[in-house]
Amino acid sequence: MNTDDLIRALARDVPAVRRGALRRRILAGVGAGGLVSLLLIALGLGFRPDLWIAMHGFAFWMKWAYTASLGLVAIAATIRLARPDPAPLGLLWLLAIPVLLLAGLGIGEMAQKPAREWLAMWLGGSWQICPWLVLTLSVPIFAGLLWSFRRLAPTRLRATGAAAGLAAGACAATLYCFHCGEASALFVLTWYSLGIVLAAGLGALAGPRLLRW
Repeated sequence: MNTDDLIRALARDVPAVRRGALRRRILAGVGAGGLVSLLLIALGLGFRPDLWIAMHGFAFWMKWAYTASLGLVAIAATIRLARPDPAPLGLLWLLAIPVLLLAGLGIGEMAQKPAREWLAMWLGGSWQICPWLVLTLSVPIFAGLLWSFRRLAPTRLRATGAAAGLAAGACAATLYCFHCGEASALFVLTWYSLGIVLAAGLGALAGPRLLRW
């Protein structure tokens, strides 16, 4: 039997994969992990008491727009890397857009405040724990993505792990907004981003071990 005949024989009884199945599986993993992270916030951290009022203000949606946009780009990259022949990742340059916009808002904040208040704006009241809480909340989402990858076939394992960690960190930071009362763009740009980067780094380390097939 030649190679072409062998390939046709092996593929003869393989059912066709429904269009969009990969995307739905990745999103299911993110959604399932996100629900667990949201439950951890509700039971362990608690929602901020002024959440309804905060949702009518600029600061809350500034944070959400930043973290959610990072998450959407990271999820798109994760979907591409989940294939054995991943598409080019040129879309990752889009990550620079929310970072630069938030940096611009931070510079605007500094211009409106005296220099003696800059440190307080930057550190807020929770800089020591914020990145670690974001990292902790990213773990269930990353676990959900690992479940998604059980039926997928990534080949660039370190890059896939980093993208999945970035997606998990950004989604965790988005949910963390329900608890966090910090309102400074400088704070979000530094400490939220640090938590997201830590999640991406751990994903890159875990990818070759946990995504192997």
